[in-house]
This record gives sequence, structure tokens and C-alpha cells, in this order.
Amino acid sequence: MGLIILIVVGALLGWLGSIVLRREDRGAILTMIGAGIVGSLLAGAILGNANLLATVGPLDLLWAVLGAIAAIALADVARQRAFR
Repeated sequence: MGLIILIVVGALLGWLGSIVLRREDRGAILTMIGAGIVGSLLAGAILGNANLLATVGPLDLLWAVLGAIAAIALADVARQRAFR
């Protein structure tokens, strides 16, 4: 159940990140959603309790949110440098 929660949280944060950063093409939106999912899963697994099949606690969710935000920011910087 925790795995599904982290995937949903990462996808939602990626989608919201694309809205906040005003990235409106489909490739950018999918990149942000993918980065949010990867960041959420990595931070939830590494910094959280590392048992993604169990429930997710508030601290695990906080780490997942911070990881998703960091991954979205890195993806945005990489995308901007690629299109210069």
C-alpha cells in the first residue's frame, strides 16, 4: 500500500510542479510526473523506513515529498539546459 501512495504523491507533485513552472507541452509534463515519482520512491525508500509494502507514516511521506520536489527541480534545470 505504501508503494502506491508514494507513486500517487510523486505523480501529483510532478503534475503540480509542471503547473507552477508553467511547462505546458506534453513532454515536459510527463518528465515532471516521472521525476516526481522517481524522487518520491527513492526518498521514501532510502530515507523512510525502506518497507514500501507496509503503510507510510507521516515522516516517510515528508521525505517522499521533499525527494519529489528535489527531483522535479533537477529535471527542470536539466530540461532548460538541454533546450538552450
